[in-house]
Amino acid sequence: MPPTGSVTILMPCLNEAETLAVCCRKARAAIAALGRPGEVLIADNGSTDGSQAIANEEGARVLPVPVRGYGAALNAGIESATGDYILMADADDSYDFSHLPRFVEALDAGDDLVMGNRFKGGILDSAMPPLHRYLGNPVLSFIGRLFFKTPVGDFHCGIRAFRADKMRALNLRTTGMEFASEMVVKASLAGLKIGEVPTTLRKDGRSRPPHLRTWRDGWRHLQFLLMYSPRWLFLYPGLALMVLGLLLSCWLVPAERHLGHLNLDVDTLVYALFMLLIGVQITVFAIAAKIFGARQGFLPPSSKRFERVLETLSVTNGLFFGVALLLVGIGLGVYAVAQWHAVGFGALTATRMLRFTLPSATAIMLGVESIFASFFLGLLQIHHR
Repeated sequence: MPPTGSVTILMPCLNEAETLAVCCRKARAAIAALGRPGEVLIADNGSTDGSQAIANEEGARVLPVPVRGYGAALNAGIESATGDYILMADADDSYDFSHLPRFVEALDAGDDLVMGNRFKGGILDSAMPPLHRYLGNPVLSFIGRLFFKTPVGDFHCGIRAFRADKMRALNLRTTGMEFASEMVVKASLAGLKIGEVPTTLRKDGRSRPPHLRTWRDGWRHLQFLLMYSPRWLFLYPGLALMVLGLLLSCWLVPAERHLGHLNLDVDTLVYALFMLLIGVQITVFAIAAKIFGARQGFLPPSSKRFERVLETLSVTNGLFFGVALLLVGIGLGVYAVAQWHAVGFGALTATRMLRFTLPSATAIMLGVESIFASFFLGLLQIHHR
């Protein structure tokens, strides 16, 4: 027996009177050609140009959404949709609704989310600004694939289809344009099966500028991708700074070093120790962010390997490690004072003393941070335990 799942074509709408009628007609024709029960749902975000009346006249169901924003409109539409499958697309006549069968076929075959790919299907003249086509979309799509291992070539394609129950279970929250990223990221983190089909993009039928704002919305997408990946936002930069700072510090503490015509002395050591301190702090942020995100449910549960790391970073172990660093720092400080005492507390060679006092101060700071960080990380895990 062939699949018979019903379909909702969902379009967010804010003052789309110029193109809404033709989009509704094309959407209804696509559902009719598919031969399945379905509906056209318009999630209206407070239009003042008569879009609601146009949608009603064209046989669509209108859902008023009082909260402004692309994501808010789509989220409300997803909750209200009656179809087993939902195909979302913009109401600006830029996407081809006749491609509905290829999305539905992929869902019937087992995919949970099916993305359109405009770069494979074709971008017609003037359909996408060059900045979006050659920089914004490729860069953000690359970051999405790198951070989340998502097999998607067009991360921000406006036409996509998904199983309604699977998407509702993701608890999507964002209200702006970054909703497009949240959907793909959370689907990836939840282990949903994601597919991709080619689709086309043509110039929209509006006479006004689009709602999308290049730099503002691009930053919001990037910000979202970073916040949902503590590994790339915190852990990798923190570890890199920590390891580089530690190696450089160990190399510079014994004596001045020479690299060609460069003389690296205590001034460079100061910055190397700063790198070490900052790297440790950022790494602590990475662990805390992972714990918090997993406990709040917007990041996947912690892996067994991460749980073993947390066991190692227990309050008791953190206290022992912190106290050990404090003792090392204090010991280096006492040795420096002894060197000063040896010359009657008189003048000393600055560079020689700094090779003791700088590591001493760094060890004391790291010791204090280790002690309090261990309590903080333990506090984050109290409810879990």
